[in-house]
Amino acid sequence: MDVRSIEQVKPEIEHDGTVPVWWLVKPREMLEITKGGHLELVSEFEVAGGGEVNPHSHPTHEFYYVTAGKGIMIIDGEECEISQGDLVHIPPDAIHSLRPVSDNAGIHCFCFAVGVEDAGPVDYTTN
Repeated sequence: MDVRSIEQVKPEIEHDGTVPVWWLVKPREMLEITKGGHLELVSEFEVAGGGEVNPHSHPTHEFYYVTAGKGIMIIDGEECEISQGDLVHIPPDAIHSLRPVSDNAGIHCFCFAVGVEDAGPVDYTTN
């Protein structure tokens, strides 16, 4: 499972020494696997304490960046605890789900996806 944490990345000073940047994905690092794709979506979502995202898949490279809370990410049967500052890469067609670690506190994520060339439209409401 590809989970990258801001806590494990040393910041690099960019923009003429004015901004620390934590590179979770360096420029062009995923060029080959996303070549021919497009920005499919950008969203924020929250899974309430005690809840769970229904296991599902779609033909996109999906990325979750945790902005608050802790959860258990499941990708193709592999489980990993994730928390604020973690970036998760979900490969195309991988069955994935997410649940908070607590019944009392949720997990909040920023999400974006890169569509795969020639995949066609995806129904995100029922999948």
